Amino acid sequence: MNDLTAEFSMETVGGRTLRVARWRWDQPSEHLPILFFNGIGANIEAVAPLAEALTERPFIMFDMPGVGKSPEPLIPYNTFTMSWTAKELLKRFDCDQVDVMGISWGGGMAQHFTLQHGDLVRRLVLCATSAGMFMVPGNPAALTKMVNPRRYVDAAFMERHFRTLYGGLTGDKEDHIGRLTPPTPRGYVYQLLAMMGWTSAPALPFLKKETLIMMGEDDQIVPLPNGRILEALIPNSRLEIFEQGGHLFMLTHREQTISSLRGFLDAPESSHRKAA
Repeated sequence: MNDLTAEFSMETVGGRTLRVARWRWDQPSEHLPILFFNGIGANIEAVAPLAEALTERPFIMFDMPGVGKSPEPLIPYNTFTMSWTAKELLKRFDCDQVDVMGISWGGGMAQHFTLQHGDLVRRLVLCATSAGMFMVPGNPAALTKMVNPRRYVDAAFMERHFRTLYGGLTGDKEDHIGRLTPPTPRGYVYQLLAMMGWTSAPALPFLKKETLIMMGEDDQIVPLPNGRILEALIPNSRLEIFEQGGHLFMLTHREQTISSLRGFLDAPESSHRKAA
């Protein structure tokens, strides 16, 4: 893995120790850092190629408790406490504003962080995600396998069910599978519980941040209608659909993803606002 440009550290915040990765953090840049929230059970290395590709801007993310190399949680957590933890991490690294991005489960965290700490956020990017418990459900065959942590432990299981889990074009699935580290059972369960009953839907109409919503056309886990709901609820948002893209369109449509991110994050302020 070519993750050598990342600087890793173990940071203890509010009694929780987290493994944190920062790319190009101390290098001069005219761009804000990206704070990234990962999908459920996914470790830093799973998204490292995205961080590596965005060579012009700083990038920060962390393994959730019990995921990757972060120690397993002693007590449950929720979106509020983890958003506070992320804010404290940014403060520790002298960062007072970011662009926020999240995928799937992490898209919920990205929404909550932006709603809770909007003064720290300039723009928001939501990938393959929903407004929470009122989401349009995915394919039952995909969901039953999604909640099974065997996909992180058993490479053969992941290989066998890859298309069912992620839909669309499969891309370089061997590279993706090779980057995964299994979460601890408690870490996985606590991450599931953190979003239990959570929804952003009532608050999203008051979210004024410019928002890019990216959805796969063939996502079996978070179907495309969820992206349309987010676009309808968030005033200053736009939806981009990745044709034949599944839940991992960032992997299968890598160049389109990078181009869309740069186009959105580098555009002048207010250029994405919807017409009145």
